[in-house]
Amino acid sequence: MPSAKLSHDSPLTPHPPHLQPHFSVSLFHLHNSLFFIGIALFFKPHTPTHNPDITAKMKDTYTLPSAADMHVHLRNAPGPIASLVTPTIRPAGVDTVFVMPNLAPVPVTSVDAALEYKSALEAIDPSVNYLMSLYLHSSITPEEIAKAKKAGIAGVKAYPKGATTNSQWGVVSFEPFDEVLKAMEKEGIVLNLHGEVPSDSREGVTVMNAESRFLPTLRSLVGKYPKLKIVLEHCTTGEAVEAVREFGEDVVGTITAHHLSLLVDDWSANVHHYCKPSAKSPEDRRALLQAVVSSKGKFFLGTDSAPHDISSKKGKGNTAAGVFTQPYALGYVLKALEEGIARGDISDSDVTDGALAGFFSSYGRKFYGLPPSDKKILLKKDGATVEESLKSEQAEIVPYRAGEKIWSVEWL
Repeated sequence: MPSAKLSHDSPLTPHPPHLQPHFSVSLFHLHNSLFFIGIALFFKPHTPTHNPDITAKMKDTYTLPSAADMHVHLRNAPGPIASLVTPTIRPAGVDTVFVMPNLAPVPVTSVDAALEYKSALEAIDPSVNYLMSLYLHSSITPEEIAKAKKAGIAGVKAYPKGATTNSQWGVVSFEPFDEVLKAMEKEGIVLNLHGEVPSDSREGVTVMNAESRFLPTLRSLVGKYPKLKIVLEHCTTGEAVEAVREFGEDVVGTITAHHLSLLVDDWSANVHHYCKPSAKSPEDRRALLQAVVSSKGKFFLGTDSAPHDISSKKGKGNTAAGVFTQPYALGYVLKALEEGIARGDISDSDVTDGALAGFFSSYGRKFYGLPPSDKKILLKKDGATVEESLKSEQAEIVPYRAGEKIWSVEWL
């Protein structure tokens, strides 16, 4: 049985190049045996999964079940950022959210703390169904897991130590958590994985291959705890997509809105596009788009919407990792699908009402044991414009694609 330690040992498989050189030599015979030799060098482009069709388009409106966003950051509540962002959940067409526990200065490591946090969020907007989680920490016991099940806690989030925001209390190895993971397996509580190893120059790990290097750990956990429900959060690579597909229905992945459009060049030039895990290559983006429209329950929406005050994004020191997408979550996905069709990454025929309803709503609800939504929303192309920022006297947050036209949402 392979070890469940965080792994640096998975080699990063290089993606096929966009352009593969191909040479053609032609000999032309001219009058009286005179020959001219022409050598033509041309490049044969990588053929996308679908041929681009500039006339291809999605519908202008979709009527779908209300959405479930299975990965959100709402920050400390009560608090200035939570007060700004929590009211944006429902206007986005979302009525159920899975809330991350990586608060600071103290993460959510007990059932009592999770329920207190839930009450604070309900005080801001009681119309949202908040699914709460615990932060995998040495203080958590099998008894606390049993208590969590009775209290309706939906999952336990594992953060590799040092890999992302507020992960300083995180996991170095899963071996010390064997009894806790067995208890989760028994109780049916989900293990939510931030699927990266920390950057380490000595091991050749950077943000570009940190997810790929984590995948042996995922495989080890699945092998050791075969009935444990696992979510590989915010997949960013084709390798992660394929890894999730290796396993049965108890292993799934979430995909964010912003990773469906961003590339490495985007976040390297714009602090509001920087997140962990970071956006990667065109091939990886294509794999994510194709996973959305061909999910069949293996992938569903988890925006990883991560608000930070503008001072944390543009102030002194390192910029905070996180892209804020909550107010327009579904619109960002639909816009990314439109752009993917235009590039030939997917076909317009792939974007069906059923695929959207599953990815936005039913697949995530089913995985977490929730009933299907009985509410409907109407999405309209270019029906809204992304705000330049959300402001209060205490905070300012810049949303993704600020100032751009986006799909609007109306509750029916």
